[in-house]
Amino acid sequence: MKTIGIGLVGSGFMGRCHANAYSSVAGIFDVPLKPVLKMLADANLEMAEAAAQSLQFENFTSDWQKLVDHPEVELVDITAPNHLHAPIALAAIAKGKPVYCEKPLACTLAEAKAMRDAATSAGVATLVGYNYLQNPMIQTAREIVQSGEIGELLSFRGVHAEDFMADAQAPYTTRLDAGQGGGALYDIGSHIISLARFLVGPISEVMGMQRTVYPERPEAAKHSKISGSKRMKTVKVDDQTHFLARFENGCCGTLEANWLAWGRKMNLAFELNGSKGTLVFTQEHFNELRLYQANQQPGRDGFKILEAGPNHGTYAKFCPAPGHQLGFNELKIIEVFQILHALGASGKSWPDFHEAYEIQKILVAVNNSAKESRWCSLDEIDSPSP
Repeated sequence: MKTIGIGLVGSGFMGRCHANAYSSVAGIFDVPLKPVLKMLADANLEMAEAAAQSLQFENFTSDWQKLVDHPEVELVDITAPNHLHAPIALAAIAKGKPVYCEKPLACTLAEAKAMRDAATSAGVATLVGYNYLQNPMIQTAREIVQSGEIGELLSFRGVHAEDFMADAQAPYTTRLDAGQGGGALYDIGSHIISLARFLVGPISEVMGMQRTVYPERPEAAKHSKISGSKRMKTVKVDDQTHFLARFENGCCGTLEANWLAWGRKMNLAFELNGSKGTLVFTQEHFNELRLYQANQQPGRDGFKILEAGPNHGTYAKFCPAPGHQLGFNELKIIEVFQILHALGASGKSWPDFHEAYEIQKILVAVNNSAKESRWCSLDEIDSPSP
């Protein structure tokens, strides 16, 4: 089997998920290319060496440019902070190397456009880490929608709510840095936007409302996520964003991004109403999809629970029996298979930089709408030169 050398930038939570996925994918899927963990880059040599040993990479560096330049690195994987996505991706594309990048694609629309255009010009494969789209039950929901089973799409209600910033004393992190694409909308709202586009289609215009509930946060201790100082830092990004959306197909919707929702650990959820039925889903029970079909027998009507099993797409690759549950890391393995299959067979992967750019346009439109208290059309969002 042919191999492909992997260069991973970043070894935090998401970097480790990626590394584990590379180590597992060939034992689950029939991959055209077997990944080989060639080099890991991190913020300093000590961190890079420790992570490389733990994750079984052959080499390590504190300079991401050396990773991009390394002749044995054939796929550049970016799990670094958001502000590094664009420079690393553009450097890799300039060398003709495919890129797998975590979301959001970039900190600004100009950066996202430059990344999209560079990848298109170079003809390299790209993939962006909207991994919840890889859930077999989300794929099933799309099949139900496209088959017409729930009829004409009428309304979409979506939310991504968590509680990791709900404590007013939670320390300041890069998630709160506006210069790094921070804020609840960019950080978690981009996920529910990706689901809305996947299931319903393109959004034509939005009306946003945003709120910074805690305008100051205590500084974190150095190299820690624990508050280590009484000094406070100003927060200039949203803790909560709500917006109305009109889709190109006539469907209307409401979407929410909220990281102050006590008790919610991963409430990435939607309700999609059609003229013949309804679909309901939450990532907190992501092996289930609820389906209501119209015109059921009175007194016997209700939602039917579709439980994940081998008849639901890629689930069968992990387990031959229904009801045995997939998890977050399995979604990353499916995602890694996407890029490997694109490079070794199909030439295409999804969601790519083009799709991520469209999501980025919606983020900008919502921000603009909230600042100006008006409806904002996606046609207005023209990217300036980078």
